[in-house]
Amino acid sequence: MNKEPFVWDKYSDQPHVIRDKAYKKLMRKKHVFDYVKLFFTSIIVLPISIVLMKFFKGNEKLEYGIGVNLYKGDEQYALVKELGVKHLIIRLPLWEMNRIDEYVDFAKKFINQNDEIKILLNIMQDREHIENEELLKKDIKTIFEKFSLFAEEYQIGSTINRAKWGFFSVSEYFKFYKMVQNVRDDFFKDLKLIGPSVIDFEYYYTSRALFNLVDIKYDKHSSLLYVDRRGAPSNAQYGIFDTKNKVDLLYSLTKMSWKVTNEIYITEVNWPISNTAPYAPTSEHECVSEEDYKEYMLEYHQIIKDTKKIKRVYWHQLIAPGYGLVDNRDGKLRKMVAFEAYKKMIND
Repeated sequence: MNKEPFVWDKYSDQPHVIRDKAYKKLMRKKHVFDYVKLFFTSIIVLPISIVLMKFFKGNEKLEYGIGVNLYKGDEQYALVKELGVKHLIIRLPLWEMNRIDEYVDFAKKFINQNDEIKILLNIMQDREHIENEELLKKDIKTIFEKFSLFAEEYQIGSTINRAKWGFFSVSEYFKFYKMVQNVRDDFFKDLKLIGPSVIDFEYYYTSRALFNLVDIKYDKHSSLLYVDRRGAPSNAQYGIFDTKNKVDLLYSLTKMSWKVTNEIYITEVNWPISNTAPYAPTSEHECVSEEDYKEYMLEYHQIIKDTKKIKRVYWHQLIAPGYGLVDNRDGKLRKMVAFEAYKKMIND
């Protein structure tokens, strides 16, 4: 990922915005036909799914998960044990295949500590693997060989609707996912593949990912459903789309699609915390106080739970000064007020 124009920000755990505007413009021009497909799919699919969204009823019992990170230290084992959380998501960047054995050891230690823990591995893309199908095929097979003994679920790709993460069209994601699916089907039939990992309330990308003629299927649906970075999860976009209605619409899309089951994981959500730059993933304008962060976290999970339409929510993430439950700046761990609130919430 640290190859221009894609540069990783180690503070906020995400890529920097692509600064090479000429490259970005060229790539978008190259994929302009896919944007036309996206437009026409969404203007057909979204109105129908909005009309139907209140007719679909869910019956899911919400499960809680959290993100842990190889680079955040061994302290995470004790923190996970203290929280009592049973579902973990671990990012595995394809540009770090040289460290894959470290990722395996990191994941296995959680299971050795508690055999009830389940790992969801998030395989994160880069341009090299998007463009080189043989390299992708080789590395995916290696990942499945090493992780399949203890991990069944794999989120394929992340944040597919942001160019800084590597994909310039949904069609590029289809090719990427299809190659991973082929490896799974040929050698690891019991593994579950999860996608398409659209971030935010950009359901036109979700529509394109779920309504197409490409030979792919998602075993479960993943969404990075951030709601309102500037306020409470009860706040609405476009007048009516608060958290509940966003979930209703997402569930409606999955019910209508032949590409996926209606089992949905929200694999990333948080609020950015004030006065934590450069660790906050947004500007200070979007940041909230630690107390508001706690309240919004609790409110978000309660709304999701009440819909009965989401199988699991993964909070992003355990240790992260700008948006997590624990601040590790200056080499010291400080549990933020949301830490105890999260522990109480998932154990009630």
